[in-house]
Amino acid sequence: MSRLLSSLQRYQQLKLRKPRLRVEGRITRMIGLTLEAVGIQAAVGDCCQIAISVTQRVEAEVVGFSGDRIYLMPLHPIEGLQPGAKVYPLMDISGVAVGPGLLGRVLNGTGQPIDGLGPIDAEQHVSLAGEIINPLIRDPIKQTLDVGIRAINSVLTVGRGQRMGLFAGSGVGKSVLLGMMTRFTEAEITVVGLIGERGREVKEFIEHSLGPEGMKRSVVIASPADDSPLMRLRAAQLTTRIAEYYRDQGRNVLLLMDSLTRYAQAQREIALAVGEPPATKGYPPSVFAKLPKLVERAGNGKAGGGSVTAFYTVLTEGDDQQDPVADSARAILDGHVVLSRSLAEQGHYPAIDIEASISRAMPQIVEPEHLQMMLRLKQIYSKYRQNEDLIAVGAYVRGSDPDTDFAIEKMPLLKAFLQQGINDAHPLRESVQHLAMALAPTPQPGANSATVAQG
Repeated sequence: MSRLLSSLQRYQQLKLRKPRLRVEGRITRMIGLTLEAVGIQAAVGDCCQIAISVTQRVEAEVVGFSGDRIYLMPLHPIEGLQPGAKVYPLMDISGVAVGPGLLGRVLNGTGQPIDGLGPIDAEQHVSLAGEIINPLIRDPIKQTLDVGIRAINSVLTVGRGQRMGLFAGSGVGKSVLLGMMTRFTEAEITVVGLIGERGREVKEFIEHSLGPEGMKRSVVIASPADDSPLMRLRAAQLTTRIAEYYRDQGRNVLLLMDSLTRYAQAQREIALAVGEPPATKGYPPSVFAKLPKLVERAGNGKAGGGSVTAFYTVLTEGDDQQDPVADSARAILDGHVVLSRSLAEQGHYPAIDIEASISRAMPQIVEPEHLQMMLRLKQIYSKYRQNEDLIAVGAYVRGSDPDTDFAIEKMPLLKAFLQQGINDAHPLRESVQHLAMALAPTPQPGANSATVAQG
């Protein structure tokens, strides 16, 4: 009887469901990577299949329309496409496969594995677009997150749910720094998005920077530079969605995206292809609308839930900190770590410019004594940099300024403190203790001898 009732209910649901007609369209025009199709009805964001041949079909996404013409952008190469090729709208989209089987896997922008380890063992499928969280019910940033990097833990302390930018030019060690964080962090799960990087760097990051130990608790989404702009865009969204999935399970997630600039450039390619006018240095307005939508998805969930602590690398072309994407990212992130080319050229790694970097959440999550030590280090560092040229040529006379004298005395120790080996992990508590030792006044030889004589 119960089986009959359930069958009847399913029949009623199918009867009430409105039928969707599978309308066939055709390609009428191709300009660059943009395809024009007529004869189908689809909304922006819907997916279609284009028949390249009898056996080959390529997925494309609707990115715009004009009148009865639909603009499509393919996810994969479309060699062999001919005028009048048939277009079929996809009725059922299963979404993103998620589950414990994701850990240790490498995916492309559509969520398909590219590591040769077979299909993903998925528990469920979720939509690529995550749920928007009301900012008033988000848990505030109130706990620290240990990332294992001494300079960041001590001077730029990161909180759980914080979103940081990693501003760097090419070749200053940002990928190595990201790899160190994946291995040393206390976060339970790491989700890495390699967006628009060189294909060679993808394998190098997985094998050398991440390593076997880091890979065990990580998910890597890779969309190299030769992928279509739509695939790169999807890879960034997929990276964020997987991090959100683990956060909703109450896990503390570290999200690393390299890079936010490539995401913006992919959106620029799409927007310009469909006719959006360029604005700031060739970037259309939609780029600066999509950046906060992506970044705001990271952060803490509801009270008592998990968190997504995110690091987004931002490529400063020509080391220009006023690049439009860098300037926009700086305004929507909770702090930034700037990597200096001059420090990298001196062999100072990680090449973090302490003066130009800041963590906006640090004052709320560390002890007052720790905050005072951070400010003291920045003051000493700044004082030394102001007089560096005079000190280098021997024009500074010791005794002219007590603060400068102290900075000259402490700089060798502070520079050594801010450097770290690629295989050396420094927990948060240990980093703060080392900072206190580096800032402690150096005992005077006379005072030591007097103490010994009294003893």
